[in-house]
Amino acid sequence: MLSQEELRLVRDTLRRSHVGSALVSLEELQGGRVEGLEGLFGEGATERLPAWHTVYRTENRMGLCHTLLTLPTGEILLIGPYLGRPLSHAERLELWERAGIPPQAQKNLHEYYGTLAVLLPGDRLFAMLDSFCESLWDTSAFSVMELDQQAFLPSGLARGEDRAQDFDARLMHMHAMETRYAFENELMRAVTQGQIRKEEMLSAFSAEQFEQRSSDPIRNLQNYDIIMNTLLRKAAEQAGVHPIHLDQVSSSFARRIEELKEPSLNLALMKEIFRAYCRLVRKHAIRHYSLPVQKTVLLIDADLSAELSPRALAQAQGLSLGYLDKIFKAETGSTVTAYIRAERMKLAMQLLRTTQLQIQTVAQHCGMMDVQYFSRTFKRETGMTPREYRDRAKRS
Repeated sequence: MLSQEELRLVRDTLRRSHVGSALVSLEELQGGRVEGLEGLFGEGATERLPAWHTVYRTENRMGLCHTLLTLPTGEILLIGPYLGRPLSHAERLELWERAGIPPQAQKNLHEYYGTLAVLLPGDRLFAMLDSFCESLWDTSAFSVMELDQQAFLPSGLARGEDRAQDFDARLMHMHAMETRYAFENELMRAVTQGQIRKEEMLSAFSAEQFEQRSSDPIRNLQNYDIIMNTLLRKAAEQAGVHPIHLDQVSSSFARRIEELKEPSLNLALMKEIFRAYCRLVRKHAIRHYSLPVQKTVLLIDADLSAELSPRALAQAQGLSLGYLDKIFKAETGSTVTAYIRAERMKLAMQLLRTTQLQIQTVAQHCGMMDVQYFSRTFKRETGMTPREYRDRAKRS
């Protein structure tokens, strides 16, 4: 039996993955009133009516895909359009040539295709849809039917009237811009909340789908990465991350963006940028702390190699040690001493994983001149000596 909550969850998940969905009637399908599926279920062709216990999938000669199935209410759940695979610039041009689309309309089509998600076979959204169908029809024995479909030209692009064509092209351009901006805003909201799990939003877009502002495909990706780096840095700043932390991360990624040479590596880089700013928000979003606690955190994080002590940190702000300890524990859940030790151990683990520095040098970077004391502290916090930790990191 259809659960409206289940249907709402499915459609909301699709929307968050930048895949459209709609509830349409059989009459709308047969009458050719559903753009992109004209002629798929011809009027009077009863043998081609959408059947119960069947999921239909179709890809037209334009490379646009739809999935549809009949609900108990008689309505049809239409999912799409989406792309079944990434389409290179050359593949798009060849598709559009075969479909008879004039070259002057293709710039807008590039932007339109750039708003479409790419769903590969085995995508988690298809797994979710399979589970929905099993629940909907109370059986796992349902059919999946691939349908042939004629080429579909988006409204206006196949018409001869220049005025109508120009108007529809402008609408398509506006839709592409709105979709891109909505996607960027959604990423920024995720960063302000430190929601690393939302990195999968980036998987919906392929290297060929970003706005083309240069004839050099690498430069196009680099330009978009620079924009993303800037937007996500601003989002982290709005969440309360101090510029001292933002500048280091932003500068590091600026260098890596310029070093990008292979388009296939771009998605991984974008995800890394997204995760880095989310982690910054989780670790350094201090706007909700009182000013003394904010300043204490910044003084500690600014230089872990310094001779930090709760007393010195209190004196630097004209506060008593007892007062600083009290408010720091109340707001962070940790004492000043424990916070310093935890941050130093995080730095130690990073240096041991990523460098070949001597253990004594790692200890000095962490503000601990006595290497034996450093080793004892490290083992107490991690259960391993620094050397054991490094060896295990190498093996893994």
